[in-house]
Amino acid sequence: MIKKYYWAIALLLVTQLSCAAVYQWTDAQGRKHYSDKSNGRVAELQLAKSYSYYVVKKVYDGDTVQLSDGRKIRLLGINTPEIEHPNQVEQAGGELAKKWLIEALLGKKVRLEFAQEKRDKYQRYLAHIFTEQEVHINRELVRLGFASVNIFPPNLKYVPELIEAELEAEAGKLGIWGYSEYSVKSVQQLTNKNKQGWQRVSGTVATIKVTAKNVYLKFVEDFEVGIKKENLVYFDDLDALKGQEIEVRGWVNRYKNSYMMWIKHSSAMRVL
Repeated sequence: MIKKYYWAIALLLVTQLSCAAVYQWTDAQGRKHYSDKSNGRVAELQLAKSYSYYVVKKVYDGDTVQLSDGRKIRLLGINTPEIEHPNQVEQAGGELAKKWLIEALLGKKVRLEFAQEKRDKYQRYLAHIFTEQEVHINRELVRLGFASVNIFPPNLKYVPELIEAELEAEAGKLGIWGYSEYSVKSVQQLTNKNKQGWQRVSGTVATIKVTAKNVYLKFVEDFEVGIKKENLVYFDDLDALKGQEIEVRGWVNRYKNSYMMWIKHSSAMRVL
C-alpha cells in the first residue's frame, strides 16, 4: 500500500513537470488508482500548476531586469525606447517605460516563461514575465503603449496576444503611439539625421528581388526591406505586395549608398 502511494506521488510530480495528463479512478473496493493513460472510462485529474518565483532586484530599462539570483532577463517579444547612457541619448518614452517597470516589478516576485531560445547573444535570459497576480508584464508594456512588438523567430510564444495589445495601444494613441518621433515617415523623408533607432517607414513596393538566401522588397532606389528565406514561413505571399503601399517597422541601417531594414516576422509589416 505504501509502495503504491509513493508511486502515485511520483507519477503526479513527473506528469506535472512534463505537462502530461494524469487519470484517476476508484475500484470496487474504494481504492484510488492513477495512470498517465486513459482507457476512456476514467476521469482526468486536474493538477494545480506549480511555479518558481524570483524577486526582481534591479530594473535596467523598460525591457531588461535583473533577478535576485543574478540572472539578467530581457523581456521577449517587445522593444522599449532606449534610455540615456554614455553612448546613447534617450529616445522618447524610454525613461517612462523604465519608471513604469520599476513601479510594477522592483522588489516584487515574478515567474518566467521561456520560449525556443533561452539566451541572446549578450547571454541575457529571454523570457515572458508574470507577476504573482498573473499580470503578463510583456503584454502590459505593449498594451499601455510603453513598448512595440518585436518578434524574433523562433520565439513565437504569445505573439497573437502581443499583436492584439499593440493594435489596441495604437488605436488609442497611447504612449509612444502619441509621439511624433514614432509617426510613420515616407521613404522620401528618410535621411541620415532621422534614421536612428526604431522606425516606421512607408512606401510602395516597386520590385521584389529573390537571391539564394534572401528576398528584398525594393521601395525606391535607395531603400529596401530584406527578409531571410528561413523566415518566409512567417509571412503571407510576398509577391502580392508588388505595387502595394506598405509600412515596415524596425531598425534602419545605411548600406553603401542606400538604406536597409531587415524584418523577421509579419508583425513588422502593415499593408496600407
